[in-house]
Amino acid sequence: MSTPAVDKHYSLIIIGTGSGNSIPTPEFDDQSIAIIEEGIFGGTCLNVGCIPTKMYVHAADVAFDIAEGQKLGIHGGVDRVDWQHIVDRVFRNRIDLIAKGGEDYRRGPETPNIDVYDHHAVFVGPKTLKTGVGSEEKIISGDAIVIAAGSRPQILDVIANSGVTYHTNEDIMRLEQQPESLIIVGGGYIALEFAHVFDALGTKVSLVNRSEKLLRSLDHDVCTRLNDIVQQRYDTHTGVDIQSAENTDHGVKLSLSDGTELNADALLVATGRIPNGDLLDADKAGIELAEDGRRIKVDEFGRTSAPGVWAFGDISSPYLLKHVANAEMRAVRHNLLHPDDLQPMPHKHVPAAIFTHPQVAYVGLTEQQAQDQGYELTVKIQNYGDVAYGWALEDTTGFVKLIADKKTRKLLGAHLIGPQASTLIQQLITVMAFDLDVSEVATQQYWIHPALPEVIENALLGLEF
Repeated sequence: MSTPAVDKHYSLIIIGTGSGNSIPTPEFDDQSIAIIEEGIFGGTCLNVGCIPTKMYVHAADVAFDIAEGQKLGIHGGVDRVDWQHIVDRVFRNRIDLIAKGGEDYRRGPETPNIDVYDHHAVFVGPKTLKTGVGSEEKIISGDAIVIAAGSRPQILDVIANSGVTYHTNEDIMRLEQQPESLIIVGGGYIALEFAHVFDALGTKVSLVNRSEKLLRSLDHDVCTRLNDIVQQRYDTHTGVDIQSAENTDHGVKLSLSDGTELNADALLVATGRIPNGDLLDADKAGIELAEDGRRIKVDEFGRTSAPGVWAFGDISSPYLLKHVANAEMRAVRHNLLHPDDLQPMPHKHVPAAIFTHPQVAYVGLTEQQAQDQGYELTVKIQNYGDVAYGWALEDTTGFVKLIADKKTRKLLGAHLIGPQASTLIQQLITVMAFDLDVSEVATQQYWIHPALPEVIENALLGLEF
């Protein structure tokens, strides 16, 4: 089948406006560029992911701390949660304005070399795309194409085929009313973050997960501690399958494999996200997909199997993390501009944080992974409650776990659970990124007393070499 006639040719076509929208810097001003976005400008992170969820998490943290204040001698409670105010604060007053501003900028006179296409696109030939339908259909081609089309929620077949009303991270934050009860299906970071948000704001939360352990890929000690906390806080059902799902007069009902029936006002499916590579007719452009049929294959520089076509972010990366997508974007942007000086994708020492309660953050190897790789290990677990600021917090569950190589005195992994974990981890990312001797890190700098980073200092000092 021959490739359709091309309506317009570009120097560069970018599919997706998450991190993809950051590619056109002034170095590209002399190039003709097409940006394709069928949804809302800004991608997952801005509109339905990291940024708005953390704004909800902050509100939840405040409510949670008020409810838990009695251990500090502060007795009080949350009188009322103004759900509509929270929604408006996050979206109407912030997120939606930023998304619109991003699109207006790309359509405006500031970037005259850029055309915006707002329909879904599919490949119809090598470096050639069809976008739009009917009278709005356009065929465009490019000297280079960057695919940054992200990912979408994964929905279990038993739910997708049931006709039950369900929500995902892409719409749950915009509910017209806060549900009095909510079933969350899933055991990953999306499920645990929303469980904290809704529970802290007063919704009765039930968690349902197929495996026995939630966040089972975490280091064993962190995973065990978090699961213990979760079991005490929520109505938790693990190691079960969903047999059926249906709408009721008052919401939804799930029947589980252990005979349990759960009823709630609403259902949130948070069973992970899947790459959008299967939605682009990639084979027509000679672009290979991974074995899962969804992730686009790329080499170490972000090149697909089709010459001149690149991919990064959720659609191709092993890490579905915004900070990784941004870093991969910078590598691909450099490679587009400097084809004789290619930079590899920056996948060394990738950290992550989970903004549930308590927070979890990690970088590097788990203890099991380090053992499997044959390292001679020294491991230290330091409780938050062992340092002065931990006393101030009255913390009894948080800890820092460090894993180091006895021979080289280099940090192999760091795993935190507790207050400010997402911030405290940064200094340990620095230790690994700059390949520092952990003994010198502990002793050759000041650690402010009695600030919380002392828990890191004591963990470093506790490693035995």
